[in-house]
Amino acid sequence: MSPLRSATSASPPARRLPLAGVLRVGRPSDIWFKPALSVVAAIAPPNLTLLALGRLDLALYTMAGSLCALYAHNRPYAARAGALVWVVLGMLGGLAVSLVAASLTGSAVVLVTVGALLAAAQKALCDATRVGPPGHVVLTFVSSASLFGPQTLAQVPGHLALAAATGGWAWLVCMAPALVRPHGPERRATAAALKAAATYADMSGTGEGRARARAAGYTAVQAAWQSLLSTSARSRTRRALERLVVRAEVALAAPTEADAGRLRAWADALRGTGPVPQAGLPRAAADELLGVDAAQGFRARLSPLTPLAVRTALGCALAGYASLALGVGRPYWALVTAASLYQANIALTWSRAVQRVVGNVVGVLVFAAVVPLAHLGEAALVVCCLAFSFGAELLISRNYWLGSVCVTPMALLITEFAGYQKPGELMTERLVDTVVGALVGFAAAVAVTNRRAGDRVERALTAADRARECAARLLAEPHPDPAALAAARRALAVALADLRATADAAAGEWWQRALPQERVVLAEQSGHRTLAATARRQGLLPDRGTDTKTEDARP
Repeated sequence: MSPLRSATSASPPARRLPLAGVLRVGRPSDIWFKPALSVVAAIAPPNLTLLALGRLDLALYTMAGSLCALYAHNRPYAARAGALVWVVLGMLGGLAVSLVAASLTGSAVVLVTVGALLAAAQKALCDATRVGPPGHVVLTFVSSASLFGPQTLAQVPGHLALAAATGGWAWLVCMAPALVRPHGPERRATAAALKAAATYADMSGTGEGRARARAAGYTAVQAAWQSLLSTSARSRTRRALERLVVRAEVALAAPTEADAGRLRAWADALRGTGPVPQAGLPRAAADELLGVDAAQGFRARLSPLTPLAVRTALGCALAGYASLALGVGRPYWALVTAASLYQANIALTWSRAVQRVVGNVVGVLVFAAVVPLAHLGEAALVVCCLAFSFGAELLISRNYWLGSVCVTPMALLITEFAGYQKPGELMTERLVDTVVGALVGFAAAVAVTNRRAGDRVERALTAADRARECAARLLAEPHPDPAALAAARRALAVALADLRATADAAAGEWWQRALPQERVVLAEQSGHRTLAATARRQGLLPDRGTDTKTEDARP
């Protein structure tokens, strides 16, 4: 048996639940400060206004709109404007259902059921639209908490109006940076693609680390294209950024011929508001590669969401029922804990469960230390809540459990806006609900199988093979059409990125047939060889010894 076959033979995915690395602290997000500052700016004015009016009991409804400021910070401003509108509408929709349900029934079982169904719908919609972090969890927190507060039908319009007003304020806060740096998100996405390509170009060998770096590079390149192509306007700046993304893409296809230092220099030059560096391309390649045709290869395929939605509905409902059976007064904490667990596969769901439990336990201890300060007065309560909202965004990109250390005391403090609670009782209920939600939620994930994960790998393999064959046929022609060759290379790059993501997701699932790991590896190897050949045929490989400005800088 060949070394490749022995290393990649089809075998059932590992059933071990890892602990090593689950709590490892990583590097913070490059833009962690944007959601952190935005959420503070969105929360502070409404809460301080309520404080001045003596109506801090209404803070839950203003917080619903203000928390929308956490979303869409990685999107260009034109696309961000629309995405935030949908986030605010989604928040208002979930809040409306919860408030109406709370006003119509006092049955805790019914309310938990409504919360579980809402959580499943929010999970499915956020995954389908790829809204990005924090995903459905914030929406579920607000809608679930609203289910268990005192409410009448007559109060619902006023409470929704408060959420809508603060949602509009959050929209303004998130759009304000466009006045200073209108192309900031696109520049950051392009810089991330260049850095990822440089990292891959610097690596040697053929190990698993190099494969992960290549996959990360293609993911970053695809994210950059999606950022650039999310709006129809094509300015001089956008054309320059497109050329840089092409250079990153080509460096991934032919890393041995890439200049990692130049890629990093370009990435560094994208900081701030200075001019975008002009990375030259052959004129024909520039005319054919850039523009409308580039968008065709980046239409995202939505994965089937039914298993995740069913897991969420079942896990949240059972967690809430279990909390009620234990006599806990706030079953929505268990519901939200379960909702926060569900990731792309069982292995990732397990990791999130461990992170959630550890973070919440530490967060409860932090709350115990802070509660004497928070109880000095309502102003201290508001300030503590603002501090924890900032800290959550500072830490959560380093590891989810670190963010939970701040999210947990913030959630506990929010419950005290309507009146101070007994700290011991509050902390006990939070710990019980965390454990119950994590155990029951993970059990539901294991019970609801995702047997179609292997089918998706087969489809991804077929798509990658077809894309490679199309590119190979064009390469065999003496004078292939430049536009067709560019489209084939782009389609092959997307197909290979999709194959790697699909295989990784399927490898973490349980109760499925063996995966064709060897075929995946072979398809990736042949596909990347074809990508390199295509880039070489197009004349896209960088020339280290000549001036990069081989193309005029037309707008």
